[in-house]
Amino acid sequence: MTSQRASIDLATSSALLDTQWRVLRTWLRDTLDDDDVLAAPSVLPQFTVGELLAHVRRAMDALAACEPAVPGLLPVTLGEYLGGYAEAPRHDAPADSTSAVETPASGPVGAGEPAAPGAGPDPLRTLERSTDAAFATLGRLGSDDRVIQTHRAPLLLSDLVLTRLLELVVHADDLERSVRRAGESPVERESLELVAQALLGIVVARGGWSLELVDPLLWMRLATGRVPYHVDRLAEALRARFTSDSVPDLGRMLPLV
Repeated sequence: MTSQRASIDLATSSALLDTQWRVLRTWLRDTLDDDDVLAAPSVLPQFTVGELLAHVRRAMDALAACEPAVPGLLPVTLGEYLGGYAEAPRHDAPADSTSAVETPASGPVGAGEPAAPGAGPDPLRTLERSTDAAFATLGRLGSDDRVIQTHRAPLLLSDLVLTRLLELVVHADDLERSVRRAGESPVERESLELVAQALLGIVVARGGWSLELVDPLLWMRLATGRVPYHVDRLAEALRARFTSDSVPDLGRMLPLV
């Protein structure tokens, strides 16, 4: 059985976090053209588009505020850390079971109460300032993959950055489904594939199966509770590596967050 410890290096996760943010920021600049968009309901029940944007800001604030852990403190695995998200309040809709992924206000894990749209008169600029601060913290911490103390548990910096990438990818997809506009997607493909592979790695580590991605976007949505679980959908998202095997029923394991 493979280890749950992440095999994604800090440089890769940091580079993709920057890439995904740039893609999302461009999409937001083209999309947030009036207050009606911010006030519109999102695909997350009880969240408007503006509240979802504020949630993304708080997720980046968690990275901006992180500090090195005391020497000798052992980090939890990525799977253990993400498992804590299940303790957050969940908001289920009849046709689309969904939840916000993480905010520093409750952990840094959990949806918590929706914040005021954008937390200011210019929600995108507010988000940009939080993201700038997050990347400044990454620069200050340096290239060593040290243990970071989060509100919930100690975590490797590479894993913390990966959770921020998860936040941006998942919520970029949420925003795109909330505000349907023609044009480029705010979900950057390489970032999506990395996040999907990390989520699959958690499943493989827990069950020992040999599985491969078929549809990274569908798998990400299933693993994060964005679409209702069904074995047929799972078979569209994943496949067994060997023809003699089959895709296991993950109904009791999903969503992972």
